[in-house]
Parts: sequence; structure tokens; C-alpha cells
Amino acid sequence: MGAFSSTAPLIAVIVPTLAAVLIVLSRRRPNLREFWSVGASAAMFAVVLSILPDVLAGRYPEILLFDISPGISLALTADAAGLIFALSASALWIVTSVYSIGYMRTVGEKKQTRYYASFALCLASTMGVAFSANLLTFVLFYEMLTIATYPLVIHKETPGAVAAGRKYLAYLLTGGLVLIAAAALTYQYAGTLDFKPGGFLSQLGSQPNLMLLFVLFLIGFGVKSALMPLHGWLPTAMIAPTPVSALLHAVAVVKAGVFGFVRVVGFVFGPDLFHSIGAWHVLAVLAAITILLSSLLAMYQDNLKRRLAYSTVGHLSYIVLGVSLLSPLAWVGGLLHIVNHAALKITMFFCAGAIYARTHCENVSELDGMGKQMPITMGAFTLASLGLVGLPPLNGFISKWMLGQGALGADAGVFLGLLLLSGLLNAAYLLPIVRRAYFAKSDKRNRFGEAPLLMVVPLVLTAALALFLGLFPDGLFYFYRLASDTAASIFGGVSG
Repeated sequence: MGAFSSTAPLIAVIVPTLAAVLIVLSRRRPNLREFWSVGASAAMFAVVLSILPDVLAGRYPEILLFDISPGISLALTADAAGLIFALSASALWIVTSVYSIGYMRTVGEKKQTRYYASFALCLASTMGVAFSANLLTFVLFYEMLTIATYPLVIHKETPGAVAAGRKYLAYLLTGGLVLIAAAALTYQYAGTLDFKPGGFLSQLGSQPNLMLLFVLFLIGFGVKSALMPLHGWLPTAMIAPTPVSALLHAVAVVKAGVFGFVRVVGFVFGPDLFHSIGAWHVLAVLAAITILLSSLLAMYQDNLKRRLAYSTVGHLSYIVLGVSLLSPLAWVGGLLHIVNHAALKITMFFCAGAIYARTHCENVSELDGMGKQMPITMGAFTLASLGLVGLPPLNGFISKWMLGQGALGADAGVFLGLLLLSGLLNAAYLLPIVRRAYFAKSDKRNRFGEAPLLMVVPLVLTAALALFLGLFPDGLFYFYRLASDTAASIFGGVSG
């Protein structure tokens, strides 16, 4: 039991990095370039999946990259929490790689070599974030992720895309600087940055200066997880190609932000200290405000991707809320929502991209009758919408149920009411899209039909995954088991 030396976490980072190099070298051979992208995604997933048996057995692969100074190093460790994030991102990179090929070919996007190479570097950075053994490694890989994503945000190189890229960098690099300051202050207090279940700052006791440290983490990870009012970059970044929005803004970049809160609350401060300094209440209230305001703003967005972007802002805060409630069940719900939201939201972005590629429709008001013209695509979108609302037997119900139970377990019933209200608001901005698609009459004479199979098959697979994880929360990848093990390690053996 415990950690053991292994190169597996490092290999998970190296595989997509090597793929980026091969993609650039294959720039004059499009088919080979696409092969490297799909092949690397499958290889990286295989490496991550190979770690699962050891982690389930309580054995965590780790590797020390190098020491910087006493108590400071760059190191990777695959624990249960990191594996949840890594499995989700690596599995969804496979379908996104296939989808990207169909999308880029159909839309005829330029600079595809840069696109695929940047995509691979983003996934390499994501694996580094997931498997970071300490705060410094986490922050460095996150900044690599920010920089690697920038070419994808400005991919179209229109004035709007360039402006969105500037805003993206301004927000996220500023957040990164704040996190570096937070890491430095943490080291000054504790003499270490190594993540520890239950937190390594807990030995300091409740001190006024710890609240300042929390505020720094709140700003840094609040920017990166789009916590209001630090969310402005995320809807603007939706100008990127749809596959970028699908994976990086529904799975990787912003999920790395909320994963930062997982690490800070559970592995830096610890539940007891986080509660004693009153930080839990601040974080929970900000998450609640974000959930409500983002849902209201989503209702007034006609652009489909912007509506989905505001939905993402809200659902990220479901995870933050679960972490802040400091209840084992709420933690399980929050960790499961990392996966469940990813499967649901990537399906919706895939559908939005398929609609655009086939019809060039970008707005909700243009989707009248789309259910008859693109029945498979809109069927998947409908299923994902019901999942985000929280209806069984879809996976969104499971994580929301656990969050609600966790709120009651934390004697914070008001947040259960918030979750119920937010479900109604989710329905208010998603179900009108479904109504238009199936029940509104269209004045379009052309019957568009479905997008190419390279786009349709991935969205069907992710929709099926959402249904599967709703019926079998612990099936295949043992996400429920991993979430429960994480909560048990943080709360001293109690996971339910």
C-alpha cells in the first residue's frame, strides 16, 4: 500500500508531447498527421488506464523529475483524485480527435497542423496537472496548458479571435501569477508544497494570515474555473473552433481550474482547517451565486455556443460547491460531476459543431425543425440536456443526487434548495432548444441531413457514455470508487 516508483505518470505526459512533434513533422501529409493525433490519444488513454488497477489497490505510481531545493521539487503521482481527471480527459480526447478530423475537413479550417499540435500539447499539460504531486508542479503545468491553448483560441485569426485570445491570456496568466504568489506563501508557512490527503497546512492551526492565503487561491483558481465575477474570458473564448470548445473548455482547461480547488481544499488546507478559518462559507456562497447568475444569463443567449458556455460556468461551480461543503458525500458528488458534466457537455458541443458544419446555423433561433433534419444529432443533444437538468437515468442525476445528500450531511440544506432551483433553471435554458428542434415549424426548404460520420459517431458515443455512467456509475472506469476513495483519504476513512 502507498506510493511506489513508476514512469507511468511521466509516460502519460510524454506520449502527447511526442505526438505534437510528429504532427509538425507530418505537416505535408494530412492523413499521417491525423493518424498521429488519433494514435496518440489512444496510446495515452491506454497508459492512464493501465494505472487504474494499482490505484484501486491503494498503490500510487510516482516519479520524481528533479529537486529544486529542500521541500520543493517537480514530481508526478497518480492518486485516485488525479486518475478521475486523467481518465476523463484521456478517454474523451480519443473521440474528440476523431471528431476534429470530421469537423476540420467539413468546415475547411486552415492551419490544421498548428491546431492538432497545440491540441496534443494541451493534453500533455492536462496529464501533468492531473498527476502533479505538489503545488509547484500543478501551477507550472497549468501555465503550460494556458499557453498551449492560446493558438487554439485565436485559430481563425479574425479580429474577434485575436481579441478573445488577448482576453484569455490576460485573465489566465494573471490568475497564474496569483497562484505563484500563493504557492510561495504556502511554502513560507509550511516548508513544503507536497499534496497530502487531509491537508499539510492543518498543523498550523487557525491563523489570520491563512485567510489571505485562501484569498490568493480563490482569485487564482477562481479565474481558471470561471467563478463569477472572474468568468468573462470563458464565453469570449467560444469563438474557437467547436472541438476546442468541446474538449478544452468543457473538459480540460476549466476542469483543471476546479481540480485546483480539489487540491487546495482537500490536499493543502484540509477540511478541518478550511472550516475553522471560515473559507468554506465564502467559497460556497460564491459558487452558489455563480450557479444562479450563469443560469439566468444562459437563458438570454441566442448564440448556441455562448448559451452552452454560460451553462459550463454554472456547472463548474457545482463541483466547487461540492468541495466547499466539506462533507464526504458532497465531495463524491463534486468529483463525479467532473466526469459527468464532461460527458454531457462535450456531447452538446459536438452537436453544436455538427449543426454548424452541416447548416452553418449558430443561433438557437435558427434551430426550428432541426430535430427532423438532423434527428441523430438532436437526439443526442436532447439526451445531454436532460442529463444536465438532472433527470434519471442519466449521469447528471447521480452527481446532483450526491451533492444534495452531501448538502444535507453538512447541515447546509439551503444549498439543496439551490441545487433544485438550478435544475429548473437548467431546464429553462436547455429545453426551449429541444422544443424548437422538434415542435417549431421550419421555413427552411432544404433538408440538410446529418453531418459526416466522423462527427456523428463521436457524439453518439459520448451520449451513450452519459447514459451508461447514469446506469452504472462504477462501470468500466470505477469513477464512483475512485471518488469515494478520495473522500475517504481526505476525511479520515469516512466516504459516505
